[in-house]
Amino acid sequence: MATAANVGKLTEQKSVNCMNGLTRVVEEEKIPVEVEPKTGISFPIKMSDGKQLNCVGMRKKSMFGLSLKIYGFGIYADNEKLQDVMKSKIRKSPEKPTKEMYQAFIDSDVGMMVRLVIVYSGLTMSMVRKSFDECLGAAIKKLTGDKKNEDIANKIMGQAKDDIKLTPGSIIEIARLPGFVLETKVMGEVVSKVESELVCRAYMYMYLGEDPFDKDARERFGTTLLCLF
Repeated sequence: MATAANVGKLTEQKSVNCMNGLTRVVEEEKIPVEVEPKTGISFPIKMSDGKQLNCVGMRKKSMFGLSLKIYGFGIYADNEKLQDVMKSKIRKSPEKPTKEMYQAFIDSDVGMMVRLVIVYSGLTMSMVRKSFDECLGAAIKKLTGDKKNEDIANKIMGQAKDDIKLTPGSIIEIARLPGFVLETKVMGEVVSKVESELVCRAYMYMYLGEDPFDKDARERFGTTLLCLF
């Protein structure tokens, strides 16, 4: 959830055709945002479909012997339905976030979306695909105690073309849709849709499981879950 210290406004602009044939840009509305402090990336606190921002964080990776900032991320969810899930699975509000609370969300079919905003300037689509396949495969293995199911993991970004340019500020959105469908968009273009409960659970596990990308983000998401009781 957004805090007073890191909430700002994002001005949304649109083009308007004038009578003289010219086009001018006008401010449409100011959207409250939360700023991820380690990357400076701004995330709207609410999406157009009503999903709310529950935490922000940063993904870093060791490359070339260095710890590099790869992308900032924000996790959005349908908090009304999430509240119903929490109250049905957890009878009494705990004093602090529990493993059962995170697992209830991971296993649920509640609509959610993770927005990734690229920070690292040397990132390519093939690097993203390789890293994603490895992380998702490892998460599937942890959840099943079995093999990685690489065939499933490789489908997530399989249609994303290598010539897609991922400059700083590029946006990737990966959403869990009703029916356990994981949809991936790169710069607004749908590159894959995979219907798999296991894949949806594994993707959530990467961010909210026992070894998350950003532990602080996981804790903030847990605080949001507590507030739903």
